[in-house]
Amino acid sequence: MTSGDAAISGDAATSGGSTPSAGAAADVGLLAPVRAGTAVEDATGDAAYVRALLDAETALVRAQESLGHAPAGTADTVASAAADATRFDPRSLALRARSGGNPVIPLAADLTAAVAERSPEAAAHVHRGATSQDILDTAAMLVASEALRLILADLDRVAAALALIAAEHRDTPMAGRTLTQHAVPTTFGLKAAGWRSLVLDARDRIAAVLDTLPVQLGGAAGTLAAFAAFAEPGTPVAEELRVGTPVAEELRATDRDSGLGLVEAYADAVGLTVPPLPWHTLRTPVADLAGALAFTAGALGKLAADVLVLSRTEIGEVSESTGGGSSAMPHKANPARAVLIASAARQVPALAGILYAALAAEDERPPGAWHAEWQPLREALRTVGGAADAAAVLAGGLRVHSGRMRANLGATGGLIVSERIVAALTARIGRAAARTAVTEGAARAAREGIHLHEALAQDPALAGVVPPDELRTLSDPSAYTGSAGLLVDRALRRHHERGTVPE
Repeated sequence: MTSGDAAISGDAATSGGSTPSAGAAADVGLLAPVRAGTAVEDATGDAAYVRALLDAETALVRAQESLGHAPAGTADTVASAAADATRFDPRSLALRARSGGNPVIPLAADLTAAVAERSPEAAAHVHRGATSQDILDTAAMLVASEALRLILADLDRVAAALALIAAEHRDTPMAGRTLTQHAVPTTFGLKAAGWRSLVLDARDRIAAVLDTLPVQLGGAAGTLAAFAAFAEPGTPVAEELRVGTPVAEELRATDRDSGLGLVEAYADAVGLTVPPLPWHTLRTPVADLAGALAFTAGALGKLAADVLVLSRTEIGEVSESTGGGSSAMPHKANPARAVLIASAARQVPALAGILYAALAAEDERPPGAWHAEWQPLREALRTVGGAADAAAVLAGGLRVHSGRMRANLGATGGLIVSERIVAALTARIGRAAARTAVTEGAARAAREGIHLHEALAQDPALAGVVPPDELRTLSDPSAYTGSAGLLVDRALRRHHERGTVPE
């Protein structure tokens, strides 16, 4: 341990974790149904974090052993002790963390005690040279890695389902809405293709972050000094690094010292990438995670927002496969999954804001900024993971009511295609006259409760210019969807290029 972590005293140093987990204090997701019962909840829970902390500690010893900094077999002894889950109670660690400010201090004490029972010599190598932040940051990246893999799998499920919907409804006409009002016709296939495009954008960002999650190793102040100082006396590495030796000078000149080598060995042992520098106060990895998670929450939130609008009783164009019930109204089938996704989309940006704020971390180890990241990062991972899981179910069972779409297209009596009629009339009577005729016709249609083409047919200015049958044809919304079908085709080709959805 570094000098900062060695000051384990009082209840913080008590090994064995005797305090049982308190069920009353456990967070079981009562107020977070979006992630309750999901795989990502388990992957980000307290037990998962303890496991990741132990994996980080064990991997560090394994890396040191691989470089000759610890006797052969030391890592296996540590791994054996770390595998005894009864020795590391999350509640006990949490309570004792209040003394030193983080859970690594009591965990390192418990692990050291457990290893000592097997081998006092091996116990001397637990947490040696590391600082608490090395272990906790590495553990956080391990937890994030598992969570992101689960999120990626669910995003693939969402994309696959939306691809099927977009293809099936490529030419299904529906009302396009802008500022809550009918605008011009579109197709449901184009809307679904848009949802899917955002999901794939989110997938790109999550995958990019996953590929670069780094190990953390810097020692007390990010210099890696302790790892060379703790190298076993007499080993080749220790002798080569002895201050003033030619080998030491050569290693410094070429950036090949045991500290850098240990970072690479540690990254390999734990399955993360090698960072360019220790990032105790260089929080790019966490900020990148925050950005990817916030974007993903928003991308899924767009899907949910549209489903919430389109499933309104008076619109009824889509519905969830199995709606949620009401405690007071037996007839209701609420779009429960869309509701949960929408709630996630509103929470994660705020969590990301906390993580971005932690970028302003002072000194070589920050007092508070780092600590402020822990819970928001976990909540962002599990909230997005829960939203992705819900979105996969939502998209996979989404019911599309094309008959209601067609009926709603006719709700305004042809007004939704006024743009098309203006364009058609412009070539015959000029743009200004065409716009005036359609504006007056729209007012007449609304006033008399008739269809737009009927109102236009009564306009003396159009008599002999446009036959009534042509006005009726021009008023058909399904014939005015522009290049929607071609846009859907182009959007669906994206999965062939990326290979994210099976053929």
